[in-house]
Amino acid sequence: MSSITGTTTVITNIASLVTNDPSLGDGSPLGLIQDAAVVIEGDRIAWTGDSRKAPATDNRVDAGGRAVIPGFVDSHSHLVFAGDRTQEFNARMSGRGYTAGGIRTTVAATRAASDEDLERNLTHYLHEALRQGTTTFETKSGYGLTVEDEARALRIAAAHTDEVTYLGAHIVSPDYADDPAAYVALVTGEMLDACAPYARWIDVFCEKGAFDGDQARAILTAGKAKGLHPRVHANQLSYGPGVQLAVELDAASADHCTHLTDADVDALANGRTVATLLPGAEFSTRAEWPDARRLLDAGVTVALSTDCNPGSSFTSSVPFCIALAVRDMGMTPDEALWSATAGGAAALRRTDIGRLTVGARADLALLDAPSHVHLAYRPGVPLVTGVWRRGAREV
Repeated sequence: MSSITGTTTVITNIASLVTNDPSLGDGSPLGLIQDAAVVIEGDRIAWTGDSRKAPATDNRVDAGGRAVIPGFVDSHSHLVFAGDRTQEFNARMSGRGYTAGGIRTTVAATRAASDEDLERNLTHYLHEALRQGTTTFETKSGYGLTVEDEARALRIAAAHTDEVTYLGAHIVSPDYADDPAAYVALVTGEMLDACAPYARWIDVFCEKGAFDGDQARAILTAGKAKGLHPRVHANQLSYGPGVQLAVELDAASADHCTHLTDADVDALANGRTVATLLPGAEFSTRAEWPDARRLLDAGVTVALSTDCNPGSSFTSSVPFCIALAVRDMGMTPDEALWSATAGGAAALRRTDIGRLTVGARADLALLDAPSHVHLAYRPGVPLVTGVWRRGAREV
């Protein structure tokens, strides 16, 4: 390799290094290198390869025969909120009916919270996720549903991540329950104008009881005109137009993808839209699992994310979602890890994260295990023992 300049760190004595580059190591999609080392220069990966051939560096970390993986890329979360919905979850899991407001409960609590409270809550869950290996996350608005509250949610989020999504179209605001068309006009007009400066993405919950296909198309098209790229909550609770609309509009991701026709699968396989699966939601609602095997066998690019939110998936743990995907969704351990790293990067249209190759961002996690397979093999065990983000060790 060429000489390395500047402050450098080598992590050596790695039992298995996941690079997500099939040109490296064992030639699999994970690009596994055994007995490996990785060199970090500044905030980037400068070298990967056989541990015995690692170049001299300023600093040395001994991995002690443990595995190193790319940092998880959580491409779907809802972290700007206040309150929780413990009573709703308890009732659902206890087989009791529950008639409180669901998302509307969180909307009321979020509107009542101060900016400081919302940011404190956000950073709490970000640190929780970081300790579990998440180095990139996307997060959405959607619990304000007024111009002011949606804009402040995005402003707060934008201070902590570049991957910010405007989700004014989460549900029809309770203030517009009798006039959904007027709410769509607000979401595509004044609210969009206020929110666009803080966001990279626009999302819509395309589902019965939320927004239909025509409303969703109008919302996403308006966002595109403002420079926001589409994502879609699609086909979570029932069959519907969400996936087809996502592919039609070249959305980066169609999220949930639980109820799919053959035509939906074909559309995903023939487009650029990633199918982002969110098993925490099915776990927490005892719903039907998405069929990841069907998607993968069709050639669809699949991502795995937490959907961390206070109502239907209150987990920030990507390792937990990997274990669910392997146990209940037909994924292999290799596929699940790829989907939670490189797949998440694809769902954000990023090439600088989700892989450990020369020039990529130095986001990585050290596992207290010799192989990434332990993430599914040992569910619920806190295996992440070190996390580097942008080249700096943070855990």
